[in-house]
Amino acid sequence: MDKLDLTKAYRSYYTAGTSAELVHIEDALFLTIIGQGDPDGAVFSTDVEALYTVAYAIKFINKALQKDFVVSKLEGNWWVDDKSVDPLTVPRHLWRYQLMIRVPDYVEAAQLVQAVTTAEKKKNNSRLRAVDLKNVEGGRAVQVLHIGPYSEEPVSLAKMEAYAKQHFLQYMGPHHELYLSDPRKIVPGKQKTILRHFVR
Repeated sequence: MDKLDLTKAYRSYYTAGTSAELVHIEDALFLTIIGQGDPDGAVFSTDVEALYTVAYAIKFINKALQKDFVVSKLEGNWWVDDKSVDPLTVPRHLWRYQLMIRVPDYVEAAQLVQAVTTAEKKKNNSRLRAVDLKNVEGGRAVQVLHIGPYSEEPVSLAKMEAYAKQHFLQYMGPHHELYLSDPRKIVPGKQKTILRHFVR
């Protein structure tokens, strides 16, 4: 049985160049969890664990149905409450996020309930029930591939902002990141992250 790999089935979604560009992002189904805190902190780590635990539980439910799939890359929407300030100047413990993992369109709400129930019997994580299944609307977005540590993202963000200004585009919604690399398995200088922002 072949596994569905969304990174291959939707290659353009998981691909970006090092120059800023305008793309169209399709609507898609995601497992999500919303939280607040420093991305290097314990709360964030607990949320990531909860999201992946449920994702793998859903994977095994579908594997039994002959619909196996590869668990996709981690993604995140980031924002702060005060829209009048530069988000990078806000203390990290005040950062808000929605972590996301794309799943196949055939994943159902009933499978989420089953996955959470199963996961709670195996994993002591208080945030498992915070995981949700959502259809996320797409649209036009400016994006760029950032290569390097997260601390150097402002350089790539500046490329996006310059492109948007040049083409008379306005940002809308939160800043989006798609993590192509696992930071635990790669040196920071080689990390690859797609940075996106929806525009109008």
